[in-house]
Amino acid sequence: MFRWIALAILLATLSISTFYRRRARREGGTIPRRSEGKWFMAARLAVGLPLWLSILAYVVNPRWMQWAAFPSPEWLRWIGAGLGVMAVPATLWVFQSIGQNVSETVLTKNQHELVTHGPYRWVRHPLYAVGSGLIMAIGLLAANGFIVAFALLALVLIRTVVIPREETVLLATFGDRYREYMGQTGGMVPRPFGRSRSARSHPSP
Repeated sequence: MFRWIALAILLATLSISTFYRRRARREGGTIPRRSEGKWFMAARLAVGLPLWLSILAYVVNPRWMQWAAFPSPEWLRWIGAGLGVMAVPATLWVFQSIGQNVSETVLTKNQHELVTHGPYRWVRHPLYAVGSGLIMAIGLLAANGFIVAFALLALVLIRTVVIPREETVLLATFGDRYREYMGQTGGMVPRPFGRSRSARSHPSP
């Protein structure tokens, strides 16, 4: 049963992602991944490829990933199911908000806009947050230590490598506008006490 729940969640989120990414490519163009540099691409592959292959193996035949299974109480797997189900409307919200600005890379498009509405009103990187939550949800659903471990590794990579590089590019593109936006929002989760003092004294329109 948990396998089929995981499959349904994956198909739903991937369908949303594919639809909006294709539309963004038509309307706003695309940036080749090689533009990020070979070392950055290698790091993505080193973490992303094993992670997605392990998830694919689980939904195709759970026995293939049985070697990494861990004893999990059923309630924990249902928590994973709940998180996964919540990721579906969250994915739709994020893609509807970012529109043609979504990119396959950390680089900005020529006509890139600074999006500050929808979930971007509270966090700067909701797509990474939702994606990380989705992968962790699948790991809990599968009760699979390999998937959970690589989900955590991917989160560390996003926080320490991907986001800092992306924000360097965004600061170079938008300057003080993005710097002020950083002061108003959290990275992947909302600020625990709302906006910073400086942000409250300079509210966004």
